[in-house]
Amino acid sequence: MIDKHQPFRSEPWLRAVRSLEYCVICGAYGVEAAHRNRGKGASMKTSDCLTAALCRECHTNIDQGKTMTREERRTLLDHAIILTVEKLAQIGAVGVL
Repeated sequence: MIDKHQPFRSEPWLRAVRSLEYCVICGAYGVEAAHRNRGKGASMKTSDCLTAALCRECHTNIDQGKTMTREERRTLLDHAIILTVEKLAQIGAVGVL
């Protein structure tokens, strides 16, 4: 049984996200796994499966950027998470059991 209050943790998932070479937002080379910024408190990350392959600049702009509202940053990150999952599926890193 899965505890719905415990975030999903998976180093293999994070490795797969980091294996994507290009940022799903701007296309820059080199990514890090950026966790979704909603649903958890300070210093607590959401589930690892809610991560996006972002370059450092896009990650920083979404986390701390001043050019977008909080809602715009959250919407952009949610879109980036969807694009990341799509890329992982395209390369065969995720599938259906």
